Amino acid sequence: MRRILFISLVVLVAALFVACTQQPTQPQSASPQSAQATANELTIFSWWTAGGEADGLAELIKLFEAQNPGVKVVNAAVAGGAGTNAKAVLKTRMLGGDPPGTFQVHGGAELIEQWVKSKYMAPITSLFDELGLRDKFPKQLLDLVTYNGQIYAVPSNIHRGNVLWYNKAIFDKQHLTPPKTIDDLLVVCKKLKAAGVTPLSLGSREKWPVTHLFEDLLLAAGGADFYRDLFAGKIAWTDNRVKLALSTLQSLMPYFNDDHAALTWDQATGLVQQGKAAMNVMGDWAKGYFTANHAKPNVDFGAVPTPGTVGFFVVVTDTFGLPAKAPNPKATLAFLKVVASVEGQVNFNLKKGSIPARIDVPTGQFDEIARATMADFAANVLVPSCAHGSAVIESFVTALNDQLSVFIAGGNADETAKALEAAARDAGIRH
Repeated sequence: MRRILFISLVVLVAALFVACTQQPTQPQSASPQSAQATANELTIFSWWTAGGEADGLAELIKLFEAQNPGVKVVNAAVAGGAGTNAKAVLKTRMLGGDPPGTFQVHGGAELIEQWVKSKYMAPITSLFDELGLRDKFPKQLLDLVTYNGQIYAVPSNIHRGNVLWYNKAIFDKQHLTPPKTIDDLLVVCKKLKAAGVTPLSLGSREKWPVTHLFEDLLLAAGGADFYRDLFAGKIAWTDNRVKLALSTLQSLMPYFNDDHAALTWDQATGLVQQGKAAMNVMGDWAKGYFTANHAKPNVDFGAVPTPGTVGFFVVVTDTFGLPAKAPNPKATLAFLKVVASVEGQVNFNLKKGSIPARIDVPTGQFDEIARATMADFAANVLVPSCAHGSAVIESFVTALNDQLSVFIAGGNADETAKALEAAARDAGIRH
């Protein structure tokens, strides 16, 4: 037994000696095969998985592949309206040093505050200069993707957030005209409910559609200057105009579909398309959903500005940029060229339901609703969306989503306003 213990001790000492004298293992560089795989691959990250938005992305990928036949595209889309799920996955990848080749991100605070200021993005100003793009996009739009004089993303589209969609057959049968004011909306809702029709569809399973509706109600309650100042922290969330918007939301609640807590945005939009509800407030990506389901603009469905917001245009812009540690920058820049091109803007937006971000794109191929949106974009007062990350930082949007979710479940306007004011202070918006 002593001999066995002695031999074991000798072996252990020898092993420790070898371990202590061995050189540290150096990180292995990528093999030629893996480097070649990276050079021949582009991962595009988004949350476009439903209806027209998925079709629009497919058009961009098709154009890119035609121009770059040696590059394999990985469509890394993650389902979840407004990026609820995708943003969490993206954050894990970015912070973990595994960025995609490029990713969908809303222009404004979502892009600048979260990714640009923290130096996770590389500027693409030289691409804009090379292609002569500076005068092809509105200055107000470029401001949403610019920081310290450098441009960081290419806007792929313009969405209008403040849109009321309605089923034309239902409106014709009930002899109704689309409402222009909040009072008009409440009257129409009352008539529809009396006729046994669900007036307003909502899908609140992912919370953000409630915020999407609420930002329109804020705009209706106070106008553009109030709206901007509120999200800039210059006005308290206990302001009476905030409480008015909350009271309006409360007044609309009896007119929602009973199963709204179980539905996503596209399912709620589908209720209008199927004639199971009369109206829905949603951005104009809903048009992509309608047309993908064979509904015809101004025949099967119509669109007007959300009541109370006529003359205002809530801007939502999807953009793509170059991550600072993109695995294949050359392929990313080639894709950004496609996104910025006239052909890319036309093909993408025709499918997605949005309008081109470029101002020099021919309008002939677009339907009547899209052309009306283009005209309003040029003439209306523009305000950035809060629900979609352009008006305010993400931490406050999350708090707003949560508070409104509680509110529609039976909350109190005064208490919700106080909670929102506290959330604004916690987020550093109010001081």
